[in-house]
Amino acid sequence: MAKKDFMSLTIKDSFMFYAVMSDPEQCRRLLTLVLDMEIETVTVQREETIIYHPDYRGIRLDVTAIEHGTRRRFNVEMQAQTEKEIARRSRYYHSQLDSDALHAGHGYGELPDTYVIFICDFDPVGAGLYRYCYEMTCRETGAVLDDGTQTIFLSTKGKNKDAVPPELVSFLKYVGDPATRQQTEDAFVRSLDTQISTIKRDREWRSRYMLFEIMMAEERKEGELRKLIDLCCRKLSKGKSAEEIADALECDISEINAIVEAAQKYAPDYDVDRILEELCGETQQ
Repeated sequence: MAKKDFMSLTIKDSFMFYAVMSDPEQCRRLLTLVLDMEIETVTVQREETIIYHPDYRGIRLDVTAIEHGTRRRFNVEMQAQTEKEIARRSRYYHSQLDSDALHAGHGYGELPDTYVIFICDFDPVGAGLYRYCYEMTCRETGAVLDDGTQTIFLSTKGKNKDAVPPELVSFLKYVGDPATRQQTEDAFVRSLDTQISTIKRDREWRSRYMLFEIMMAEERKEGELRKLIDLCCRKLSKGKSAEEIADALECDISEINAIVEAAQKYAPDYDVDRILEELCGETQQ
């Protein structure tokens, strides 16, 4: 994916969404709108999101917020491209919100409510709705399990504008097509657009975006290397030599030799992750 110029970013781009929602008041207004309930002052955890998470296998650029008083926790992510595993990702995000929420000696009743929200520029369910709200329910009775978790998927492709607040429709239309700001009178959308203009004039945010792009490039490179290692290991398992593998994959023999040498330590099971760690470690030395 080609690098996108900082000045061309819109609310739909994960980095710009993250930058805008780093403002606690904007984040609070969005949560109030999405959840249809009053949200008190929130603290946005800015520095935890633009880092590499080994367990997640990638760079997470989402917004995590904690409400003052109630300690309710929120995770919000912009999802511009279709994601098949979005439901499983929501499960992972809920577990992350819970990871440090309960201190030793405290009862489970003290766990705060958690909300995971995906803003999708596609319809993740296919029912033509602007908003899909999920809670755990009993299959037999339909009763809601009071475990304090909710998952919400928003879609810019919704068609049921009479069933949701007009402000939410305006916001989702703005996400889907930022040019709609020119026609809307919605105060929240206008405030978001104004803030984006301010962010684009901020040198610190520009620098942070450059760092983010560097990290993304490194992640993509590592992902490509992992795929190559996996292919090599599959062929090694079939008794292929380094020369045969290089020829089949149309790769430089020196690159394949390095992978084969590292892989031999883990034969015959060939642990791809361990091989990747070893090769990446050698690159950094």
